[in-house]
Amino acid sequence: MSRPVPPAAAQLPLALRYPPDQRFETFVGAPDGALAQLRALSSGTGRGGLLLHGPAGAGKTHLALAACAHAEACGLRSAFLPLASAAGRLDSALDALHDNDFIALDGLDAAVGGHDDDVALFHFHNRAADAGRRVLYTARQPAGELGVGLPDLRSRLSACEVIALAPLDDDGRRELLRLRAQRRGLVIEDAAIEWLLRRVDRDLGSLTRMLERIDRASLAAKRRITVPFLRQVLAADSAAD
Repeated sequence: MSRPVPPAAAQLPLALRYPPDQRFETFVGAPDGALAQLRALSSGTGRGGLLLHGPAGAGKTHLALAACAHAEACGLRSAFLPLASAAGRLDSALDALHDNDFIALDGLDAAVGGHDDDVALFHFHNRAADAGRRVLYTARQPAGELGVGLPDLRSRLSACEVIALAPLDDDGRRELLRLRAQRRGLVIEDAAIEWLLRRVDRDLGSLTRMLERIDRASLAAKRRITVPFLRQVLAADSAAD
């Protein structure tokens, strides 16, 4: 789902660079004040660095992409880089981002710990601070638990502002499904939501992928989303596996 935006994409419409479902207004379950903090950072008024951490599926990538979209809506240049795709060659990957006002580096867990990449992140962080660029880091753990090998980098990350995310509870999952269905123009019965929640993983990615699958199936079959229809869709998926 998450790929760095190539240079040629600079002329693409915002919705094509950053998926429209991944915006601040579509995020469910943010801690108090977190969205305002991220809006301030990505609009250029917040402090220079922020670390967003939480378990897999808590919505870190969603918020990183939303922040990039918000930055561009504010007239700033933004870039999104999933660090797993650049591990082992971070120096060149980060150097290519220097002309952006706001930068989201997604998945520190995949990049830290190796000497060369730690050094690259350290120099990137310092250059960004000196130039007044805003940087959003995401990770599964707080800075002190990431296994950063370079003490100076660990110190820089520990000095960032912090937002901690938690997995959605059942009420949050219901709200997410209703909100995403509404934005897609889907009519989904409450009983169907309850049935689906008992059979789909709690994380945001699983819920979003399942809703996309249901959306396509509903359009193809021209059917309302009911429990019998969901049973049919999931049975078809199981048979395909």
